[in-house]
Amino acid sequence: MPLKLSLKPNEAVIVNGAVLRNGERRGSILLENQARILRQKDVIFPEDATHYTENLYFAVMQMYLTGKVDGVLYDYVTGALTTALAQSVEAEEKQQILAISRTCAAGETYKALSLCRRLMKQSKVQDGG
Repeated sequence: MPLKLSLKPNEAVIVNGAVLRNGERRGSILLENQARILRQKDVIFPEDATHYTENLYFAVMQMYLTGKVDGVLYDYVTGALTTALAQSVEAEEKQQILAISRTCAAGETYKALSLCRRLMKQSKVQDGG
């Protein structure tokens, strides 16, 4: 079943590492096979990752976008997970970080990104942001 992406004017989407930007008008794309997709609103840049949850999201995002789950990116995610666990004070948050770790280890990086987004939202609420 194809995936239909509706894009706002000038909105970007990453498909298998390639950045596609929509034109001046609203448009849509049909993806008819499996691909690694990330919308512009879900991309975080390294300079914007100032909180340990954002650093973790950025690390997992890199793994997801490249499709590589080993090597340097695995080490990067492992480091971000270790830092997040060390800086987290809430037991529930630690459990979420461990769930992200298990999901990454299983190679389910898109699911791990979703868990990271949830963790970032909850962290901002707890921090008063």
